[in-house]
Amino acid sequence: MTSTEKVTANRTQAAADRQLPAGLPPELLVHAQRSETLEFDLLDRTWDLLPGVWPPYISPETKGFTDWLPYPVGGSFLEVGSGCGVTSVTAALRGVAQVTALDITQEAVDNTLLNAARHGVAENVRALRSDVFAALGPDERFDVIYWDSNALLAPENFTYTHYMQRAIMDAGYVSHRSFLVDGPRHLTDGGRLFLGFNDSGDWDKLAELEEEAGLIRTELGVLEFVSNGSNANFRLLEYLTKA
Repeated sequence: MTSTEKVTANRTQAAADRQLPAGLPPELLVHAQRSETLEFDLLDRTWDLLPGVWPPYISPETKGFTDWLPYPVGGSFLEVGSGCGVTSVTAALRGVAQVTALDITQEAVDNTLLNAARHGVAENVRALRSDVFAALGPDERFDVIYWDSNALLAPENFTYTHYMQRAIMDAGYVSHRSFLVDGPRHLTDGGRLFLGFNDSGDWDKLAELEEEAGLIRTELGVLEFVSNGSNANFRLLEYLTKA
């Protein structure tokens, strides 16, 4: 493939990714079409939101979970699926010395770094493009690992065509399996593993993965949320290894 053909192919894929994806709730469609950078307020701060990044202000979990999480002052914190970086940047602002933010899209990585710079913690925040833990070194360890997951179970052969699908769906729960099975391997001694999950997810499938990983679930809190008359509560879970 020539360089011109590569550019054309990339533009074709980008155009396809901008098409409105099937299965999105109506309230998300306006965000899926957004092409401009926005500013929004959350947790008493103003944040930048780039095109192609999930808007964390449309549901309560980013604000709620970011407030609830314990931050190891002087320690290390890893966020999977950082989005625009609200939680990772807040971790640094609350005294975490080394923050690593992972996301599967480059737009989210760039957005996290942009907000880290905006709030003066760029030296404390590292952002990497990564499918769950793939970009980490095998020996990297963290005091706290957290993921506000894309809880909706999609078929194993599901093909993503838009970033918003990745934000709310996990094909075959492959990412959830990786988080639960591999997450404890990246914890320091005494480290803690947290998952944000919601009632649109498949609790039976999640329980299967917890059993496979040898983990016990504890619910730390629930955020009640109603969208279009349907209950979609968000829950912060912590995992402990079975004795």
